Amino acid sequence: MAEMQNRNPVAALLRLPPAWARLAMLALAAVLAVALYAGLRPAMVTLEERLGALGWTLYADPTEEQRITLVTIDEASLAEVGPWPWPRETLARLVTAIDEAGAQLQLHDIVYAEPRPGDGVLAEALAASRGAVLAQLPLLPIDQQVRTGVITHPLAGLQCGAGLPQTDRYLAADAAFAGIPKGHIAPIVSSDGSIRKTPAAICVQGEGYPALALSAWLTAVQADNWSATLIDGGGLFGPDQYLRLVAYPDLEIPLDSEGNLRISYASDPSAFRKIPAIDILNGDFDPAWFDNTWALIGVTAFSVGGDIVPTPYAGVAPGVELQTRILASLLDGAIPYTPAADGLLLGLLSAAAAAALFLLATGRNRWSAVGLPVAGVLLPVAMLALHIQLLQGQGVWLGWLFPAVYSPLAAGMLVLLEYGRVRAERDRVFGNLTSYLPNEIAREIAYSLPSSNIDARRAEMTLLCADLRNFAAFGESRPPEESAAVLHFFFTRATRIIEACGGRVHEFKGDGLIAVWDTWNGNAAARALQAAREMQDIEIAEMLPEDSPEGLEPLALGIGIEQGSVLIGSVGPAHRRGHVLLGDTVTIVFRIQELTADLAHPILVGGNAARKLNEEQLKDEKLESQGHFLLSGLRTPHHLFAPPSTGKLPEDRGLKLIHG
Repeated sequence: MAEMQNRNPVAALLRLPPAWARLAMLALAAVLAVALYAGLRPAMVTLEERLGALGWTLYADPTEEQRITLVTIDEASLAEVGPWPWPRETLARLVTAIDEAGAQLQLHDIVYAEPRPGDGVLAEALAASRGAVLAQLPLLPIDQQVRTGVITHPLAGLQCGAGLPQTDRYLAADAAFAGIPKGHIAPIVSSDGSIRKTPAAICVQGEGYPALALSAWLTAVQADNWSATLIDGGGLFGPDQYLRLVAYPDLEIPLDSEGNLRISYASDPSAFRKIPAIDILNGDFDPAWFDNTWALIGVTAFSVGGDIVPTPYAGVAPGVELQTRILASLLDGAIPYTPAADGLLLGLLSAAAAAALFLLATGRNRWSAVGLPVAGVLLPVAMLALHIQLLQGQGVWLGWLFPAVYSPLAAGMLVLLEYGRVRAERDRVFGNLTSYLPNEIAREIAYSLPSSNIDARRAEMTLLCADLRNFAAFGESRPPEESAAVLHFFFTRATRIIEACGGRVHEFKGDGLIAVWDTWNGNAAARALQAAREMQDIEIAEMLPEDSPEGLEPLALGIGIEQGSVLIGSVGPAHRRGHVLLGDTVTIVFRIQELTADLAHPILVGGNAARKLNEEQLKDEKLESQGHFLLSGLRTPHHLFAPPSTGKLPEDRGLKLIHG
């Protein structure tokens, strides 16, 4: 049993000092949190992203975006113009109409990959406009070798290494559009289908090609130098790296370690102005919507597999909306990013949560019992609230899930530890209580609130009272340590005998004891008599010192047995209760035990117990009557019996009659 307890980690923790045990549980919770986060990483990342986006959706900015206008090739446009792809001449008319309305720049979220009649007309319209940028698509997730069109307009100066995604597959515009600036539209699709990041540049065959929004920026400022550099994020609270455009050095675009910029969803979808392409072709629109703005053209019709993506606001949204969001973030210089030291910062938040939980666990029982579960619920909410506040106020995507996972785990572990500690302490207290009281009584006391009322019940019992003779004289002549050793020996042996015979010791009183059997029948009386006989065989003299004073009377044992009705329970004020055994049967058995010295019989049995023994247990061996006696303090004579095997004590037992 001891070996099993040594192998039990909970028992080992409970043996530690409380502070060390709590620290061990907090460390174990950290290990479990790391394992849980790593084992369920895809699901964890999705949960973190979706709830983390509440920093945008709860406080969405409804201010109308007047710098960018979306031109959507939607179902209504297809129904009137015809199926997609439209003739190049129709697209050229759309480009001219937008340019004449005053648009400063046109961004086509469309890859004109296949050569078609009228490519020259469309290319001329694009070249004649105030500015135009076309889309090209480096293929990141596709395995087959695809190289369609001519990919153009790379960023010079970029080192295509670990900081940027790389591929050698692409869909690009036909060679007829080689002179028109281009940018890629290859976002990162998450495992749940959402788009949250896009590479700032993608390396294709050793050259870095910018995103559509960056190409638009360079085109708008009429930059002659399309080159950029990657620089360090600059500290723990900065991003992993920045992309700096040489033509516009004040613009530093924060990127993660893989070269991706995070898409901001701070603006409400209703903030973006959308015009169907058919309205522009028909002239049914307000030209002021394009005056000195950027126009973003994209296909949104479901019937032709338009670019439809899920966003934090809706499960279905046009892909051109994402490009609008990236453009708006660049114009505002407010691109959200994750700090390079996000792991360290989240670790510090977890440590702060651990410190708070540790302090709660060291508090009073109520704080520990109530505070830890409440903190386990509130701390994840606080982590999410902090993330939302940083995202909304500073544009910093810190993340929140790891400390939010760790906090309830740590709280739960500490609750289990405190529960185990309380359980161990309760068991220890209960064990100590049962060493002073019977198990049933100890359990009743342990699980009941204290009361100032009498809490007792009437029961029919068999009682045994045993007392050491001449112990007072022995204690007078010997040190108290020796007296205690003799009593300990006697009480230990007597308790073992009584319990083996089905009884229990109710109370050790002075140099005697009283034991009870919970029934009133011949079997209980026989067991009590058996216990009395075995107790007479205890060699108490073995415990006496060799140098006992001359003339000291030897120790002997007197035992009385009787059956009857008693009252057993607790009395006294709530702050100091006493467990008692009351009734005339208790008084009678004490008086019978006292008469063992006068009658020179070590065992005497009262009339009630004797009748049960004679009728049911000892038919061939009757108890011997000792006559009727008026017991001290009582008014009714009682008939006493002695076991025949006992007889009168021989002279060598050294008993003397002691009166009084």
